[in-house]
Amino acid sequence: MPFIHIEKDTELYYEEKGQGKPIIFLHGVWMSSRFFEKQLSYFSENYRTILVDFRGHGHSSAVHHGHTVANYARDLHHLIDELNLQDVTLVGWSMGAFVVWDYLKQFGGDNIKSTVIVDELASDFKWPGFDIGAFTMETLIAFMTEIQMNRTEFLRGFLSSMFKEECSPDDTRWMLREVTRMPESTASAILFDQSVVDYRDFLPQISVPTLLCFGREEKVIPVAAGKHLNQHIASSELVIFENSCHCPFLEEPDLFNDTVAAFLKKNGI
Repeated sequence: MPFIHIEKDTELYYEEKGQGKPIIFLHGVWMSSRFFEKQLSYFSENYRTILVDFRGHGHSSAVHHGHTVANYARDLHHLIDELNLQDVTLVGWSMGAFVVWDYLKQFGGDNIKSTVIVDELASDFKWPGFDIGAFTMETLIAFMTEIQMNRTEFLRGFLSSMFKEECSPDDTRWMLREVTRMPESTASAILFDQSVVDYRDFLPQISVPTLLCFGREEKVIPVAAGKHLNQHIASSELVIFENSCHCPFLEEPDLFNDTVAAFLKKNGI
């Protein structure tokens, strides 16, 4: 399995296929690159397609430090440098969107050709005046407690909420295995950080072409979040997937893949 060495005890697992302009898929909190397996073959026909596991997730090193969105963005920058990637497209789903925005905030967009944001808010927290946020402090405390005391059953329910339709038993099994790889301490640490980061003030500074992909079903993230991003990212366009919830790349993979491919082609990528 291919790994990129980040620091003394930290390696990132990645998988790549195809040639051409690079496109990197970034997963959500507790998830892994396996969630994008329906994108790898499709995009590798025309692009150098890269799936990566954040530190502590998937097959990457199970280290107990560095679990912040900002540090995941630094890890991503290291990966891009090590692989000598140019004119990159970043696809960020859920927490992966925060990593995209933090990467742009820290390193700028000179080497980023476009971004695709999948079903995420400018911040997950329900700040004063930001009523579409997903988490109140009470909700965050409850989630943190469940992760510590009742993780498997809690995540079984959380996984179910990510989809419009009920998943098959086989899909539920592999997803549950992926989201319980890390210890509860790591799961709690990154949950807290990704729940309180806030990119609302940064959105107007984003200048790269951006595709916003949101599911119509609002069990996790409201469509209003996509409209908010669309209003504040000048070079963005919003697409709603009518038969999806939080995972249009899994729920409507053909439509999702074709939509992203059309966006890339329209922007000369």
